[in-house]
Order: sequence, then C-alpha cells, then structure tokens
Amino acid sequence: MLKVVGVSFKKAGKIYYFNPLDFNLQIDDKVIVNSNSCIEIGTVKTPIKEISEDEFDRELSPIIRIANKNDLKEDEKNKIDAKEAVKICQEKADKLGLNLHAIEAEFTFDRKKLMIYFSSNNRVDFRKLVKELAAIYRNRIELRQIGVRDHAKLVASVGLCGQKCCCARFLDDFKPLSIKMAKEQDITLDPNKISGLCGRLMCCLSYENENYKIAKKAMPKVGQKVQTQDGIGVVVENNYVKEKCKIRVKIEEDDTEVEKSFCPKDIKQINS
Repeated sequence: MLKVVGVSFKKAGKIYYFNPLDFNLQIDDKVIVNSNSCIEIGTVKTPIKEISEDEFDRELSPIIRIANKNDLKEDEKNKIDAKEAVKICQEKADKLGLNLHAIEAEFTFDRKKLMIYFSSNNRVDFRKLVKELAAIYRNRIELRQIGVRDHAKLVASVGLCGQKCCCARFLDDFKPLSIKMAKEQDITLDPNKISGLCGRLMCCLSYENENYKIAKKAMPKVGQKVQTQDGIGVVVENNYVKEKCKIRVKIEEDDTEVEKSFCPKDIKQINS
C-alpha cells in the first residue's frame, strides 16, 4: 500500500496523486510539487490515504513543501501576469490575422511554461504566434484550443438555476450526455430549457437520471389501468420525485370521477 494525497491545480480541476512524505497535510493546504518537469503550486483536495500500488504504473512524485508566504505572493504575481498574457496573446493574434479568442492563461509556479487557452471555430496555425510570445516571455509556450464546454468552465458564468455553472464549481470531468436523459425525466425538450451557457445539454441532466430510471420501473405508465383502494382508475400523471401516481378513479356510487395521488406500492396494475 502507498500513502497518497490528492492535489488539484484548478478550482474544479482533476485530482492528481502525490507522495505526502512526512508532511501533515490538510484539505485546502497549498503545496509545491513537481509536475510534468515543472514546479507547480496546487491545493490539497483529498486527505492522506492508502491506495494499492497496483493502481499506479509509475513512481509518485513527492510533495516538495507546504507553500509559504513567499510562495503565495509569487503565485499571485503569476496570476496577474497571466491575465496580462491573455491580452498580449489576443493583440498578437489579431495582428497576425488569426481567428481565435484567447480566454485564459496560466504560468507554472517556476514560470518555465506559459499555457494559453483559446477558442476558435476553425483549426488555427499558431506557430508564428508561439514564436512571438516566446520572444517576450522567454519560456515554453503552449497554446491549447478548447471546446465550448471547457470555455464555459473557464469563464465560470451563472447558469439558469442562478448558481455558478457546475463545471466551474465542482465537476472535474465532463460526462457523456444525451437527449434521452431529458425524455427519461419528462423534461421539456425546448433547447432553451435544457441547454447550458455552453449551448450543450446541461450537465445536471445526468445527476438524477438513474433515480428516474429506477422510479419509472416501479411506477405504472400514464394511461395504465390500475386497482386502488377506492376502485379501478387510470393513471393520468406520475411524479417521479415524490414517487406518487395521480389516478383518475371512477366512483361507482354516483358515477363521478375524482383524481387522487397514490404510492406505487398501494396500487396494482391491471393487464388490459
């Protein structure tokens, strides 16, 4: 078994494991690590735990140190310079006639590498742009084209629910989504209602999809004849969240109909 600690380099980024050595690390501690031949500053996201060696195909890099005040000041300076780098990148791209939109930039802690994220509707030949940026910063420059979902994650805007987009708050990866999920949950298929700011299906469609599948198996379909304690009726609506079936029951005494809600366990389906 190996002792590991999970570290992330972005607020809602992927978690990478490192060897904690003898450091007493707590959640949200800032740490300095060696990642991909660069020194980076990250945030502890998982407590120290033991994991089987079989889960790793390489030796884990150790934590170098817990970030001190000087490290935090240097990190803040890097973030300020990175914002300026976005502006410079966009200016250079415009002069070169490149159809791209620079979104965000980040320096590694040791400033050996500058990563710039951009979006574009087309493939971009940015070799000249890289040369011009390298002449300014005198380090390794990487430009990475990202899709609309990653763009929304970086911008971190507010969604239809009134909260910051899930991708920017806590999602560390994008799961496959399908229109079938909206159908499964009886949600309107209006694109304006089921699309996020990125224009793609909202990530939250997947959160309760499995629960809806389970609930649907346990509940009769709309239009199904069922036996209730009040008599035979027809299902007119299913509330999968409350797990209630609204049933129109015919009262034989006065030949009237009423709608009542029942739990699935209190009704019995009638085979037509």
